[in-house]
Amino acid sequence: MAPVVSAACDSVGMSELTPYLSVGDARAAIRWYADALGAVVSVEPIEMPDGRIGHVELEIGGARLMMADAHPELKCPAPLVGEGSPVTLHLSVADVDRMTEAARAAGALVDRGPEDSPPVGRVAVLRDPFGHRWFLNQPLA
Repeated sequence: MAPVVSAACDSVGMSELTPYLSVGDARAAIRWYADALGAVVSVEPIEMPDGRIGHVELEIGGARLMMADAHPELKCPAPLVGEGSPVTLHLSVADVDRMTEAARAAGALVDRGPEDSPPVGRVAVLRDPFGHRWFLNQPLA
């Protein structure tokens, strides 16, 4: 079956898909992602008049993500911690064992791995303290 490509994609091209996370406490999430996943802030947090973070950008090993405090009034709730998320974030990493252990030590729940899963690579699946599910993947040598 051939992939379906819209005319809009053909005419403008596709450059990237960047996740935009909603969290219950963006300040705590920024610290957690920095400590556990090695994230660095690439665009400083924008504080809204009510004190919530309206936008911040992080990079993890060159991968970019955007994040904000939950804004339920805009239909942007945070995931319910412990309930799971319908979306999994896939992150390629250099050392899945090290990153999984750092995340576990920082409070992540590890659902699977780290384990070798040919041909995908060495993998782990974890849930962060903010309700987001991560699939960490270290390509096999």
